[in-house]
Amino acid sequence: MTNEGIGLYIHIPFCAKRCAYCDFYSTFLNKDLLEDYSKALIKDIKQWGGKINRPIVSVYFGGGTPSLLGELLPVITKAVYDNFKVEKDAEITLEINPSGQAEEILKYAKAAGVNRISVGAQSGDNEELKLLGRTHTAEDTIKTVECAKKMGFDNISLDIMLGLPNSSDASLEKSLDFITNLSPSHISAYILKIEENTYFYKNKDNLNLPDEDGTAQQYLFMCDYLKEKGYRHYEISNFCRDNKTSRHNTLYWQGREYLGLGAAAHSYLDGKRFYYPDDIKGYIGGNSPVFDGEGGGKEEYIMLNLRLDRGINFADYKSAFGEDLPNKVIEKARLFEKAELVKISDYNISLTDKGMLVSNNIIAEILEVL
Repeated sequence: MTNEGIGLYIHIPFCAKRCAYCDFYSTFLNKDLLEDYSKALIKDIKQWGGKINRPIVSVYFGGGTPSLLGELLPVITKAVYDNFKVEKDAEITLEINPSGQAEEILKYAKAAGVNRISVGAQSGDNEELKLLGRTHTAEDTIKTVECAKKMGFDNISLDIMLGLPNSSDASLEKSLDFITNLSPSHISAYILKIEENTYFYKNKDNLNLPDEDGTAQQYLFMCDYLKEKGYRHYEISNFCRDNKTSRHNTLYWQGREYLGLGAAAHSYLDGKRFYYPDDIKGYIGGNSPVFDGEGGGKEEYIMLNLRLDRGINFADYKSAFGEDLPNKVIEKARLFEKAELVKISDYNISLTDKGMLVSNNIIAEILEVL
């Protein structure tokens, strides 16, 4: 049994309004239901805390809209600290929607020991925000970030979306100007994907979306723009300054273990994967997690590590599996190197920005020869 630190993910599947592009499991905010759900979370925290003797290196409140917890947030984090061995320098992240009244939730976040804020900005253009179905304005994002900084939060991440309807390099540049002017330490950038069961999917024929080449151009433009601003492109969709990576999400990409609590939350613990069903009332009623197979393995290692700028480190691979990375994998990677999609050094294989754009195809072809 390993004593390596793990991450703790807490899922809050409540929203005030569903965004036009979102297919994540969530339900509309109901105060009584939220309180019952929080009690169920605390019950699970106590139960799991009694079973797990491994240190917690990160806690991540995701959703949904976890900032809707309000005064319940410090209550839940207290339960975490009371029942788990949380490391002193653990990263505690709260996702928050921008708001002109952000001060209240930020006060609760401070009281809860949160030290990292992830703000769902998405765009710096109010028309784009309206199209996305967001409830905030660009001005709300500015107020939220300024308020967080005044309250002492110095690890702030902002989300941005690209490939939006009616968008171009020029419109993306305006949003990037807006985001970087707020000087976040971290930026998460996501290409819009039209998912089933969303408003956008139902109306996809009426959306003026950029074509595949246009979206690819936006992604590469963004990569160059953010590098010039001093951001390191450390993962396919993530950039940071001052080495302020998302320590919690990096656990996932490094194939390390984590516990997920809440309806629809997934876990990877003691080599096994399991999840709670996407059923809030069932979770409140005490649903047990569902086994989802064994984790780890060479294929998963390659797939996850190629998401990161460090790529597949040959020494780490040998340490993990007791053998060298097969030559046939390196030879396959050389074919992509010729197209400037992959970089190969004496110690690793990693994707270029162009390669990250088509990472799924590259990874699939590399795994075929493993």
